Amino acid sequence: MNILKFYAVFGLALACSPLSALEFKQVLPNESAVTFAYKQMGVPLEGNFNKFAAQMSFDPAKVGTAQARIDIDVASIDTGSVEANDEVIGKLWFNAKSFPAASFVSTGLKALGGNRYEARGKLSIKGRTLAVVAPVTFQAAGNRGAFDGSFTIKRLDFAIGEGEWTDVGTVANEIQIKFHLVVNAVPSKK
Repeated sequence: MNILKFYAVFGLALACSPLSALEFKQVLPNESAVTFAYKQMGVPLEGNFNKFAAQMSFDPAKVGTAQARIDIDVASIDTGSVEANDEVIGKLWFNAKSFPAASFVSTGLKALGGNRYEARGKLSIKGRTLAVVAPVTFQAAGNRGAFDGSFTIKRLDFAIGEGEWTDVGTVANEIQIKFHLVVNAVPSKK
């Protein structure tokens, strides 16, 4: 009987051991999204970016080692209007020919309790880089997880909308960036 107890305890310990920990690394772009919300002449509008690449490394047991990078193809913007899309990839807005990508690179992740975190990083758009902080939630179900978060930028800090477009009465200065990243996990090496 003691040998059965030993194997039961050993099996339980093995199942709970660091060997069974998961590291969320594989971002699924077809199930993920990067969107934005803004106001134009006081009217709330939304859009998204159709092409982006994301790399991530997140082990819930080692929050301090988490890393993330998101690179967005700014020419893939979809504002809901072909005319607006053509305008915003132009020189006065994103200048996609000279600055084809916007990027976010994490510099740290802080656990806030439960499934809530605070992500810090550097956001680079149109040759300008600024620090941003984003509240993030993480939900896991087995070896799949999802990160959801948002933060607000001021477009003029990144020279998005130059010349006549610096008038924030037409297009608001505040742009909310939202992200939903679906990830698969692999066994973590501890």
